[in-house]
Amino acid sequence: MTALELKSVTKSFGTAEVIGGVDLAVAEGEFCVFVGPSGCGKSTLLRIIAGLEDASSGDIIMAGRRVNDIPPARRELAMVFQSYALYPHLSVRGNMGLALKQAGARRAEIEAATARAAEMLDLGALLDRRPAELSGGQRQRVAIGRAIVRRPRLFLFDEPLSNLDAALRVATRIEIARLHRELGATMIYVTHDQVEAMTLADRIVVLRAGRIEQQGAPMALYNDPANTFVAGFIGSPQMNFLRGEAMGERAAQIGVRPEHLEVSVAKGQIEGTVSHLERLGGETLVYVHTAAHGLLTVRLFGEHDFDVGGAVWLTPDPARVFRFDESGARLR
Repeated sequence: MTALELKSVTKSFGTAEVIGGVDLAVAEGEFCVFVGPSGCGKSTLLRIIAGLEDASSGDIIMAGRRVNDIPPARRELAMVFQSYALYPHLSVRGNMGLALKQAGARRAEIEAATARAAEMLDLGALLDRRPAELSGGQRQRVAIGRAIVRRPRLFLFDEPLSNLDAALRVATRIEIARLHRELGATMIYVTHDQVEAMTLADRIVVLRAGRIEQQGAPMALYNDPANTFVAGFIGSPQMNFLRGEAMGERAAQIGVRPEHLEVSVAKGQIEGTVSHLERLGGETLVYVHTAAHGLLTVRLFGEHDFDVGGAVWLTPDPARVFRFDESGARLR
């Protein structure tokens, strides 16, 4: 069953078009991630789905019902924001149960729903605290718990991990993935972080300038990008782009991921100089300046050592290169 369908959705602010004819279907229980650079329209599209912005044209259909003219409170969805949006004067218990209380639910129902969400998120010991007494990670878990208590048809997440430090981002990302498995709920998640997209999504929707560039399973996009934009956006460190002519190719550009470049001090296809070395323990990143292609990144697993300023040779794995034409479209 389709949980959400967007049909030719557009959005303009004055003469500026920010969403340009988006068509998308999200299946029941799917975890769909909108990803793209700042200003690509991903948050605006999420707000249109939520009813916080009106579409300029097109249809928003939820569970078979057109909801364009239905207010946010009646769309059976819950939204988790980057800013947590908790009421400072209410306890964790009060924040999590507020929506049900406002809807006129019985006290026993509110308490049961709050207790269930608190157990799922390990918040039981914090129910009587105020937001000011919580860490950033705990506040975000309360915001997620508030969404769970409502039992919505659709969960919307707008960059919920942006305010957390690196360790908390990983922990909360794992928590969200676990909740998706346990709840079996439909989730739409907005992020500019392609690592979050790759690790959370059943399907990634890559947006640029208000339009869908490509959509598909994470590894499908990684292994089969449609163009240089998707190829360069999906993957960390990002893909290297080489001049096709300098590589003896008819293609305008050759794409090769950092892990598919072999580096040697003896011989290879591309001559360069080591500009910088990043030793990360489990892997080593080697940044090599080349006359023909500029700065290239090599990703090596394990510990490696090269002299900064020393000469090296790079060779792409011929089975793992991507070819693109002058417009950036993939040549297959």
